[in-house]
Amino acid sequence: MRRPIIAMTLAVGALALAPVLAACTPGGSMSDPTPSASATSRPPFQTATPGPIAPTGTPVAVPPARWDALVADLGARGVTATPELVSAEAVTFSDSSLGCATPGQSYTQALVDGMRVVVTAGGETYDYRFGTGDDPLLCTR
Repeated sequence: MRRPIIAMTLAVGALALAPVLAACTPGGSMSDPTPSASATSRPPFQTATPGPIAPTGTPVAVPPARWDALVADLGARGVTATPELVSAEAVTFSDSSLGCATPGQSYTQALVDGMRVVVTAGGETYDYRFGTGDDPLLCTR
């Protein structure tokens, strides 16, 4: 007597699942699985242009070799005014771009202990970066 009840229960369960399974197959009643563009509430994807990192390091004194290299670089750029220190800080950069990446350029992905030095000269502000050596990198963005 139990077998007909089990068979009947399975038959009723299969009938209940049939519309759901049909909707999951191609050509079923739910054949358009992608929502329309107007139905999304997510904003469009946006990209940002990388720029100089904000001051995040520990204030430090600029070593004389780095200061001399910075002054020489300004002179080579035609800046004749005496530079004045705005800020100097020790920074650990996330790659060899020293926080001033150029679009399309590849950089070594490694932590680089360095320094960010901001100076003013002749009414202009200059953002210099140093890696492990004394060669300055002028961040122009």
